[in-house]
Parts: sequence; structure tokens; C-alpha cells
Amino acid sequence: MVCYLQVASLFSQSAFAYFLYQLFRVSQKFPVLPFVMSSPKGSQTQKVKRPVYKQKGPLEIPPPSEKDWSKDDEEDYGFKDPDQELDSLPQPYRMINKLVNLLFERSWEIIEEREASREAELSRIQPTIYSPLEEIKLSTMPNCIAVSQDYMFIGGAKGFSIYHLYNAKRICAWEKLKVDVTSIWATDLGTEILIATVDEIGIIRLFYFYKEVLFLIKTINEADDASKQTTCIKMELSHRGDFAAFLLQGSGDVWLDVYKLPKESWLKEVEHPLNTVNLKKKAKPLQLNNTDHVTADHLETDANAVFKGDAKLSHPVSIMKIKPPKPVTGTTFKSPLEVFAKIEDCYGLGSGQNHFIKDSQWEQQAAIFHASYKKYLDGEREEEPPLSVATFHFLLPSCVFAMPAEVKSPSGTACILGIHWTGSHNFFLYSLHRTLKDKVDPEGVWPCAAPIVASALSSCCSYLVLACEDGVLTLWDLAEGFPLGVIALPEGCFCQSIHFLNYFLVHKKQNMYPEGPVKSKMKCVVLCTDASLHLVTANGTQGPTISVLVERPEKHLNETICAVAPVPASPGMLLIFSWDGSVCLMNVAKPEIICAFAPPRSYHLVVPWKPVFVVSLHHPCFLLRGDHPDEIECTGNATEIRNSIFYFNFEAYPLLEKISGNCTIPQSDLTDSNASSETLPLEKRCEQFLQKRFEKVMKNTMRDQEHWTRLRRYSLFLQREGFQK
Repeated sequence: MVCYLQVASLFSQSAFAYFLYQLFRVSQKFPVLPFVMSSPKGSQTQKVKRPVYKQKGPLEIPPPSEKDWSKDDEEDYGFKDPDQELDSLPQPYRMINKLVNLLFERSWEIIEEREASREAELSRIQPTIYSPLEEIKLSTMPNCIAVSQDYMFIGGAKGFSIYHLYNAKRICAWEKLKVDVTSIWATDLGTEILIATVDEIGIIRLFYFYKEVLFLIKTINEADDASKQTTCIKMELSHRGDFAAFLLQGSGDVWLDVYKLPKESWLKEVEHPLNTVNLKKKAKPLQLNNTDHVTADHLETDANAVFKGDAKLSHPVSIMKIKPPKPVTGTTFKSPLEVFAKIEDCYGLGSGQNHFIKDSQWEQQAAIFHASYKKYLDGEREEEPPLSVATFHFLLPSCVFAMPAEVKSPSGTACILGIHWTGSHNFFLYSLHRTLKDKVDPEGVWPCAAPIVASALSSCCSYLVLACEDGVLTLWDLAEGFPLGVIALPEGCFCQSIHFLNYFLVHKKQNMYPEGPVKSKMKCVVLCTDASLHLVTANGTQGPTISVLVERPEKHLNETICAVAPVPASPGMLLIFSWDGSVCLMNVAKPEIICAFAPPRSYHLVVPWKPVFVVSLHHPCFLLRGDHPDEIECTGNATEIRNSIFYFNFEAYPLLEKISGNCTIPQSDLTDSNASSETLPLEKRCEQFLQKRFEKVMKNTMRDQEHWTRLRRYSLFLQREGFQK
């Protein structure tokens, strides 16, 4: 009975009651034979000798059958005491006995596994957890955060607000919408900031923030007719805010609109306004809520914080509209000369559109394929192709992309737009120096062996990584104009996202940024679909290498990585967000977890698999949204929920003071370091190489001279002693 209670503690009461009921039915069917448990040799259950009972009535001998033979080993029957012998149970008791034994053995395995996992969890070294330095309390739930210069931009209900990064004082806000802002971008243009927002409906708005004054530039895709309204799926701004691209969807179609932004005109229009526009007279103070500030010290509003709606700034200029590439179909060309005539200046060469394959040849090839693999294709339904989505990057002039001679643009201005579409093998390159009337043809095409699923461009716009569907990564050095190499992820790993790290060196067991420029050297982190994390390093012509930072979680699924973010202010540091809501800081050079960050106990991440955070590009800090779980469950009104943005500064924590402090090392300190010689100019590296070679040759020469001197002395000694003539 004790055994039954132990089993019942591991399994549900209803299942165990049904088991006892079936056992009772079997005992009623065979009332003469009692239920006696037996087990084979080596089992944990104790063997019990079955007593002998006399049966009334005539004895019937069942016919012999192999099914009734005992399954015990033959060695159990040799040279044994008959009193200690154990008779085999008849059916169905033997089957019940095996099921009960199997039940106990599996239960014991589960208990041992849970105990082992609990001991492993207790034995693990828990990282130091740091609390936020400041808490910004908001009356509405923040949906998105952006940081630029010394300001942070928080998008939420009916608009967005602008705060100082260090004192958390709200400067101004724009709250004129009926829907929430879901995405926000902020690009540094020098003294001013370009802000782009996307609301729930998918409408894009551009703002200009100059000297703590906010200007509305234009609403990009708002339509008067709701049936013709388009939705923004994705957007991207160029490095210095010269261009913007918006991926729009509407009426079952998808396309990419590219605009040129007149930022020089904006600066002139703001600094030298017209007579009809006077910032001081026309400025309208904002209606701010006192509940949006951090403490009582921050309840006052900046008097200079205004929104300027009367000033009219120049609108962006549309330069091209790009649609997804058409599927490859049969050609209408009648001769190969027409094919070559269609290719003008090699535009579109490699896209697969200009070919000489007939429709009948495509149909014949499809028929052969279906006939060969008919048994695999019979049960499958033809699914509609998914909506094509584009990933695009603004590329700077380089050895690969030259700026036209007639175009005069300052250095650092983007000149090429690189695009790859869902399910496409090609990476298309479009020139940005054109007008809307020009024919939209790609300047070049980079074909890949498999469909491109992800891509990433470094912050300096010098390196590009293309990840294909088969797990192969292609690394490009755009500045020098050659590929750094091709490398494949481990078997079973497929790329989910790519994140560039600023190139760093390990000098005296500390991660450091080299002071001078680094050429043809890059490091990036790849997050795979199985939640494993990999570090990819490329160094000139030596070929790329890959190493595992975090293995795929098999036992602790709550530690599955959902997002990662590099920390530009600290070399080699990476923020890791997990499903359990934990936020850890990893040193990818070792690799090891240094510390963890967490909001106060009364807050947690409501959607840990999609955290709302932002890492500053120039300051050693990051912002994280936290929500109060008790108020979320008890309060039905979303406006009454207490939401907060938590501010974490790496320099304020003891373990991170040295990491975020002096993280740049001059070239003079790296002269004697083997790891840093690669960062030196070519002339300096050649000089060091020749110097070391000369020292090595001189050392060998001196060693040879000493050797011959000793041989000469030994020869003279032998001659003196008469052993040698």
C-alpha cells in the first residue's frame, strides 16, 4: 500500500484511481489466485513467495504453450533452495507486475533528474545583480524608446515625449494622435536631431528637434481616403540623415519608397526664419502632465520647451520607388542579340531576368521534377507565396561603390541602397543619385547560392554580412572592396539576427579599443534560431573564425536568449535578454557573464521575449521598460497602470568601472604587443618585421661565430696534444 501511495504522489489521483479500479476488476475475474507482486532479479521491489492454495473441484491442466513459459533467466533455476524459489505469476498478474515495476522505475528516474537539476541550480554561481540608478515614472505605457545625443524619446499613447538623459526632466511632448506610437527612431544630424515615428495604423511622421524646439516636417503616407491608406512595415535612415527609405504595403502590394532629406535647408529655415515665422512669438507651450516626472524636483517644466507647428520646413523629395523582383518566367526574346540589347550598361546582370529560356522549357522541367518526386508531392498542398518583405541598408562610397564624378556631396554621404527581398538569392544595389523620373534599375546584383534571410551593416558602414538560408555567412569589407571570407554556422544552426561589435583587442587581460583606425578587421555576434550565440571574427586575408558563446539550452529552457545588444561604450560587452526576464552582461572575449541587471522587485518585464530597451551609442548606459505586475492584474484601465523606464549606467557599478573607464589604448602602447601589431600602418608593420628579422639574423651570426671559435680552439688543443696533424 505504501508503494501505491508513492506512485499516487507522482501521478494524478484520477489516473491512479482508474488503475486501482482495473486491478479490482481483474481480481474479481480471478478470485482464487491472490495478487502477488514479483519482479525479475535486480529490481528494486522485494520478491514475495506465493503461498499454495488448494482449488476445489476437478483440476484442469491447460495445454502447453510457449506464451506460458517463464521469462526468467536459466541461471535462476540452477542449484537453488526449493523453499526460496519464486514461482512465476500467471496472466494477467504478470503483465500488471511489469507495469507497476516500470511505473516505479520511471518515477525514480524523474525524481533523480529533478534532484540533479536542483543541485546543479544551487551549485551555479549567480552573478551580481545591480539595480537601476533612476526610475522615470510614466502615466502611460511606453511602447518604444530611442536615444540620441543627451536626449531620450519615449513613444506611447497619442504621441511621444522628449526627456533629458541624465536628469530625466521632460522637455517637450507631441500628443495629437488618437492612436499609440509603436516605433520611434532618432538620428543625430550634428546640432539637431531627426525623429521618425510610426503609429498603430502604420503612418510615418518626420520631426525636427533643434535647440529643444520641436518641428513637424511631414506626414509621409497619410491618405484622406481610408481605403487607399498604406501601412509602413519597416523604415531606415541613412548614417547622417541624408536619405530615408520606407517599406509600404497597401492594396495587396509592397514597395519601397526612397526619399532625399534636405537637412541643409532645414537648418537654414530654422536658424533664419522668414518674417512670417517668429519662434518666440509663435511658439506654443505644451500641456504637460506633472505625473510624468521622476521626483518632486523634476515637476517643473522647461520654459523653453515648445512645439513649433506654424513653421513650415522643406518636405523630403521622393527619388525612386522600388518593387519586388518579378518571378523568373519564360522569355519573349527571339534571339540572343535581343537579350544583350536588353542589358544596358550591365544593369541587372545576374538577377535572372534577362535569359533565353522559353516557357515550354520551364514547363518541361517542371513536369520532369513532378514525375521524379511524385510520391513526395502527392500529399502536399500548394501554399500561397508569403508577402515579400525587404531588408535594406544605406552604403557609403568605397572601392566597390564609387560616387559619380558630377555629384558633389560631403564625405560620409550614402550613395548606394542595398536591398534583398524575402526568398531571393540576390542582393540588389541601387544608386541614390537619381530622380523619380529616372528608370529604376539596379546598378549591380550580388547573387548568393541560397536565399538571403538576414543581413547587417556595421555602424561605420564599412562591413556587411549576408546570412543565407543554409547557414552560410558572407563577410564583406566594403571600404577596401573585397570579401573577408565565407563561413558556415554549425550544423543545425540558422541565423536569426546579426549584431556588429566595435573591433577591440585584449591588452593585459582587458578589452581595449585601438586609438587609430582599423582596416579589414571585424567582429560580430550571430543569434541563431535555436537560441545559440556565436562570435564571428574576420582578420584580413587570414579567413574568418567562429566560436560558440552560448550553447543551445536543453535543460534550462527559461534561459533561452530572445534578444542581444552590443554595448558600444564598453569594448567586447554584450547585453543578453532571456525568456525568464533576466538581463545579463557578457564579456565575449572570455566568454563569461560579468553581472546582471534587474528592476526593483515590484516590477518585471511583462513581455520578456520582446523587451523594450535601448542602448546608447555614445554613453555607457541603457534604458529598460518595467511594469508593475500587481496593478496589471488588478487594474482594468491601462491609463491607471504604473509604468516606468529604468536607467542603468555602467560606470556607476563597481565591477564595471574599469571596463567603461579608459577603454582606448594609444598605438604607442601597442608597439610591442603581438596582438596589436595588426592595427599598425603597413609601413610601421614592415619596419617592425625587418627589425625583428635583422635582430634574428645578427643573433644567429653571433652564435655561429662563437661556435666556430670554440671549434678552432678545440682543434688547436688536439694538435698540441699530438692527436691531430
